[in-house]
Amino acid sequence: MKVHKELPLAEMTLRRYEKPYKLSGRSLVKKLCLSIGLLQPGDGRDVIVDILFVILRNKGLNSKEIEEKVISFRKKNKLPLLGIASSNIRRQLKRLKDIYLIERVGNTYRLHEDSDLPEIFSEKIESFYLKSIKDRVREYFEAVHKELKNEN
Repeated sequence: MKVHKELPLAEMTLRRYEKPYKLSGRSLVKKLCLSIGLLQPGDGRDVIVDILFVILRNKGLNSKEIEEKVISFRKKNKLPLLGIASSNIRRQLKRLKDIYLIERVGNTYRLHEDSDLPEIFSEKIESFYLKSIKDRVREYFEAVHKELKNEN
């Protein structure tokens, strides 16, 4: 018997943490990644944090340059060199692209439309990405409600 795997078209986990007082640098970016589900609490494989950190501090890097800067950053900060394979760096870049945080222009990556983070959150994530997920969930609520009404 073949089992059908149900894959979501889009998904995003949101977590609420304390306000970002007293956080800076990598710790602040890590909390952002945790807040939007790019990183799981307690996850030791946190290279996504450094990839985003590098992109935020550099404009227009290709995947090889991002990889080199991530490795350099992790060595400098005495972080384990986990998740730094080229294939994983590209996979993490795709995750950042999929939620509209970054975009690829030619062979370089940058923040989406070279915008600042609050604007990206408001225009791309909140108004578009999350809205489309929320609207589809509402359709399921309505469909289940309608089906239950029809049974009675």
